[in-house]
Amino acid sequence: MPHDHSPAPAGHANETRLAVAAGLTGVFMLAEFAGGIISGSLALIADAGHMLIDFASLALAWFAFRLARRPADWKRTYGFDRFQVIVAFANGITLFFVAGWIVYEAVERLSDPVPIAGPVMAAVAAMGLIVNIVAFAILHGADRDNLNIRGAALHVMGDLLGSVAALAAAGIVMATGWTPIDPILSVVVALLILRSAWRVIAASSHILLEGTPADIDIEAVVADLAGSIDGRISGGDAIRAIKARLHDRHGIDHATVEIERG
Repeated sequence: MPHDHSPAPAGHANETRLAVAAGLTGVFMLAEFAGGIISGSLALIADAGHMLIDFASLALAWFAFRLARRPADWKRTYGFDRFQVIVAFANGITLFFVAGWIVYEAVERLSDPVPIAGPVMAAVAAMGLIVNIVAFAILHGADRDNLNIRGAALHVMGDLLGSVAALAAAGIVMATGWTPIDPILSVVVALLILRSAWRVIAASSHILLEGTPADIDIEAVVADLAGSIDGRISGGDAIRAIKARLHDRHGIDHATVEIERG
């Protein structure tokens, strides 16, 4: 029989927040890319490229919430909730590619510097910082225990850090004329992106591999059940007793328990 795993009301709020964040990211991405071309700033172009991936990731995360609202059927008895974890894993992988591209372009810029229009770069970076702060604040108010939201928020945080780096680079270029600071700060942002990406990949892959939740000590649970459940009671009574113990003692609300004989 299909299981009823309908999303909580908070899922609708998360969905709306993702849609707004995706819209803000997509609109400003075009402006930042144009600003990077005009100013000659790799930091802006790199951040625009990151925002392109983020827009796609946020849109996909929004779609994952929409899909998770579909009821379970006979082929997918647990519904589509796991799709959100798959999207989070995919977001982490794309962040690795984005960071690699930024590092590659930074090395190219260090070996062959280009002139940078500091004032244009500073203006675009400042606007990008404002947009990313707003987008991050929107996602920060969502369900932070949801892995899909965490992945989306990390994408936006990467953009926010990119805007900060671009703004700092613009200030240094205008003050000293030292253009290598632009690709150098781009590499710093890439390293921060990699750190965030690894966390999302590790958490989502643990779920996909059916790993034990981090807040549950499985050995303690087994020992507790062995010492508290009377092995002489009937199968049905044993299952009910085990589920009650898991709920009351360990905070586990959904568990599948099977009694094997012989």
